[in-house]
Amino acid sequence: MTRRRDVILGMAALPVATLATAHLQLAWAQGAVLEGDVISTDDGDIVVHPVDHASLLLGFGSEIIYVDPVGGAALYEGLPAPTAILITHGHGDHFDIPTLEAIAGNAPILTSQEVFDKLPEGLKANASAIVNGDDTSLNGLPVRAIAAHNVTADRMQYHPVGTGNGYVLTLGDKQVYVAGDTEPTEEMLALKNIEIAFLPVNLPYTMTPDQAVEALNVFKPRIAYPYHYGDSDLSIIEKRIGPDTELRLRNWYPNA
Repeated sequence: MTRRRDVILGMAALPVATLATAHLQLAWAQGAVLEGDVISTDDGDIVVHPVDHASLLLGFGSEIIYVDPVGGAALYEGLPAPTAILITHGHGDHFDIPTLEAIAGNAPILTSQEVFDKLPEGLKANASAIVNGDDTSLNGLPVRAIAAHNVTADRMQYHPVGTGNGYVLTLGDKQVYVAGDTEPTEEMLALKNIEIAFLPVNLPYTMTPDQAVEALNVFKPRIAYPYHYGDSDLSIIEKRIGPDTELRLRNWYPNA
């Protein structure tokens, strides 16, 4: 049986201006601007802004959600401050205490128990842990934790069952799935009505391109972003993806 918790708003929402362009720009009071792909909902637009590897920002109304922010404060200069932070698991390319201490401010942090237990007291005061299958809300936005782990026998040591989270966020009438580090789990394949999906592709730790496209062709999100892909051959996904899903290949390594 799932349990429901609520993560309290950690900082006051900042005013936002929406521009109807191919790439939405959210202009914030402090002058920072968020640019990225735009997906419409019945309650405003979602902005998708890749940062690097597994780090990304999601803009929605007055919310700026940082997902797995690592890489140091300089990587986030010029971007709006977070109103909320999601962390999937404790690996260093997803979780970095110095980065969090530099950028988090009073933003609430939603994460796994593994990461929560590693947080220093200053960050832990604004943090909450959630386990696979739980539902909660983050600044009033519904969030569900999805199992994120390896399924191939010789890869289980990388991401054991029950340690990491993926997340499904409900933004307006759309659901956004951030998979974290995982192979195709039963919970992933059972997802329905996903508007945007971020899937990791990177051996030996997550999925092969074949696994990723097979998963996409099962749960059929409307838009799919491969991320965390390193040197993976994404053309395999391009060639095999089904007609129900728009594949969006973006540069997740702008500093490489």
